[in-house]
Amino acid sequence: MKKSLITLILIPFLATSAQQNFNYAKVQLIKIYQSNPAQKEFYCGCDFNFTGKKGVVDLDSCGYQARKNQNRAERIEWEHVMPAENFGRQLQCWKQGGRKNCKKDTAFNKIEGDMHNLQPSIGEVNGDRSNYSYSLFTKIFNQYGQCQSAVDFKYRQFQPRDEIRGMIARTYFYMSNKYNISLSKQSKQLMMAWDKMYPPNRWECERNKLIKQIQGNDNQFITEQCQRFN
Repeated sequence: MKKSLITLILIPFLATSAQQNFNYAKVQLIKIYQSNPAQKEFYCGCDFNFTGKKGVVDLDSCGYQARKNQNRAERIEWEHVMPAENFGRQLQCWKQGGRKNCKKDTAFNKIEGDMHNLQPSIGEVNGDRSNYSYSLFTKIFNQYGQCQSAVDFKYRQFQPRDEIRGMIARTYFYMSNKYNISLSKQSKQLMMAWDKMYPPNRWECERNKLIKQIQGNDNQFITEQCQRFN
């Protein structure tokens, strides 16, 4: 009887560990957001929904105006909060040929498919953010209509709206801790401030639990602050 119980517990975890990659993560995240349709797109707070695997953004719901790419503005893409370059450049495959060369690297695929680091984003904003560092540099938001995020192309910076700054910080701490990724002194100070100023809301706590059920691990930097909701 004990042997049977152990098997039932271990097999699902081993299966998810073997499957962890970007494509698998996107499929699972679509299911999570389809089951929680009230949740908003990450960078601009827009409503969105899925038809199959295609995520469609309701631009009117958040007053979004395309900067230059209307087609990409209307679709949901899965944004790596910590850019792939940040975790990829520590791997040999990246050093030998960048992201393209890492496509068959097991370690890279696992990190790239970590659902804790993925958020639904307007495609145009995802593309504009690129691998730019998060920062604070403006009080003027006019690049994307009423969206309260901004990009500085010259200095390669991205300023996210207030509501998601804490989640960004806890994602960076998680990725740094789990995959031994170093953060610059400036980045660490900013993330510490955001973590303190913007504690988790109910959705961040619930999302963390849902991902743990699928992926097998939580983001401890979220979990330890969610006790007040229990």
